[in-house]
Amino acid sequence: MTLDAAHQAMEDGGEAEALAFWRAFADAELFLVLEEEAEGATIKPRSFDLSSGPLLLVFDSEERLGTLSADPVPYAALPGRVIAAQLAGQGLGLGLNLGSGAASETILPPASVDWLADMLSQAMPEQASARIKAMGAPGLTRGLAGALAGLLPPGSLAALAAVEYDTGARGHALAVAGLEPAREEGFARAVTEVLAFSGLDAASLDVFFVMPDAPILRRMAEAGQGFAGPARVEAPAQGRSSPAPGMDPSSPPKLR
Repeated sequence: MTLDAAHQAMEDGGEAEALAFWRAFADAELFLVLEEEAEGATIKPRSFDLSSGPLLLVFDSEERLGTLSADPVPYAALPGRVIAAQLAGQGLGLGLNLGSGAASETILPPASVDWLADMLSQAMPEQASARIKAMGAPGLTRGLAGALAGLLPPGSLAALAAVEYDTGARGHALAVAGLEPAREEGFARAVTEVLAFSGLDAASLDVFFVMPDAPILRRMAEAGQGFAGPARVEAPAQGRSSPAPGMDPSSPPKLR
């Protein structure tokens, strides 16, 4: 969903639509206006002083960024989640698409930026440790199940089911296969975000990682719902280039 559509839905809707807007904002690549061109991993955002407090400007396309000035504007292209995490607690608001005439043109106050950063830093779902003794069709909404399926990388498999553990606890579990160990934490974090922006607590879903031929994966898919990631596409070999500031999750940009 585009930020324009998500913002309009939020204006016309309720809590669910508001959460959907913030998820779209976190996922979006945004163009943050800088004072000067980035120096390596260090960027210096340009601050605009308003009567309500200092504000940084972000745009969701280069075309809309271009409405700010007839001259080239230095910028850093960053995911919304990275911007929110870097600005949390600094008392800075964000102006989204200001002056562009876009439907999503709005000011996000510091409290909203802090709230988003807090949502994105929630504890990850725990990996299940108890033994599953019964399973059935998941009780989650179709949209949420689809969002979870959309997280799967190419070549991976998953199964979602309502479960009862041998401890008597009930809930939902997501079994995932085919992920490299280094990607498991990031996947679990992405599941946390999907749950948070659906209005559910991360504790309502357990995540565990298995081998593709694990019997539990097949059993959960038969009792509940199975998913498969997109087919692998072999990209042609290219020379390695340095990622833009903020696009490497293991090395977030430094603001100064």
